[in-house]
Amino acid sequence: MAIVVVGGSGRGVGKTALVCGLIAALPELRWTAVKITTDDHGQTKPIWEETTAGRGSDTARYLAAGAARALLATPPVHGHTPTPDFAALLNDLWSKIGPDANVLFESNSILDHLRFDLCLMVHEGSSPASHHARHKPSFASALRHADAMVAHASADGTIADGLCLAGQEPMPIFDLAALEQVSAEMVAWLRLRLGPALRS
Repeated sequence: MAIVVVGGSGRGVGKTALVCGLIAALPELRWTAVKITTDDHGQTKPIWEETTAGRGSDTARYLAAGAARALLATPPVHGHTPTPDFAALLNDLWSKIGPDANVLFESNSILDHLRFDLCLMVHEGSSPASHHARHKPSFASALRHADAMVAHASADGTIADGLCLAGQEPMPIFDLAALEQVSAEMVAWLRLRLGPALRS
């Protein structure tokens, strides 16, 4: 069982596109793809399963890319100061997904509540200097969990030790000409990194 989290520096940077790229690049894993959201998407249930592949929603795109299942999940909110209950959401999710599924999460906020095998962060630029650009507040916290950075660029490429954060090992930056088409070099890296999880 492999658990991969895809986060990002802000809205519209390509998180969903990268999730679709991973699904297409590793079809043998028969991914269950889960979008975590706190937005109101018009669904009455905290966990809703997509059944129609297409381009009309992020979960429909997951199925179109080849996901075995696609779910939209919203954590319940409790307390006078509303706080998302990710523990309750994950308990509910695991009961619906099952113990042996390979799961792709699209979310920054889930990282502090989940044991995962790999975290990929999408950013709007591959230059380390660009990481000081505007980003969502959860990005700085999520970045400390990252194993690699992914950026939309004019051509595929890899910067082996492209991002060095204080107290962390250097991590690669994968430049992709199209986030929905993961490069062969990145696929090889993913297979190497996910190997132990898939064998366990």
